[in-house]
Amino acid sequence: MAILSIITAPDSVLRQVSRPVVTIDAEVRKLMDDMLDTMYAAPGVGLSAIQVGVAKRIVVVDAAKDPDPPAPIRLVNPEIIWQGPVAGPHEEGCLSFPEQYEEVERPTQVHVRYLDENEEIRIAKATGLLAIALQHEIDHLDGVLLVDHISKIKRNIIMRRMKKMRRLQTAE
Repeated sequence: MAILSIITAPDSVLRQVSRPVVTIDAEVRKLMDDMLDTMYAAPGVGLSAIQVGVAKRIVVVDAAKDPDPPAPIRLVNPEIIWQGPVAGPHEEGCLSFPEQYEEVERPTQVHVRYLDENEEIRIAKATGLLAIALQHEIDHLDGVLLVDHISKIKRNIIMRRMKKMRRLQTAE
């Protein structure tokens, strides 16, 4: 297993719409394992394949908190099939926007249909942090970013910070 490089904003790759996965083979399973290793190392709660430069509809999520054991979920071709009627604010971060956190309003419950690593159709009925993480990662698959859910002023501030971080990293 490997730790992959996470693409950060303002890289245009993050705006790509990911393609559906046709077959879940050893290559896809290895990618999901590598994505989990990368997510845990970052550390994060979720990661989409596009964030590591692969434009496929693949997401990994683990919303377990200490002292609970890890509870990774591998999702292929996930789609939200139901959103609860109640939305609420939640502070979100993103591995593609390091050290940037903003309050985002999202439904507090979702049902997500997906294929697992064995090509079995599953439905995740999620609430709380898991529901937020699933919505956030599925947004990535459609080229939608954290900054798309906040005001234009806050978006501009964060994007300026990200560009400055990029310049500083390039200068090193």
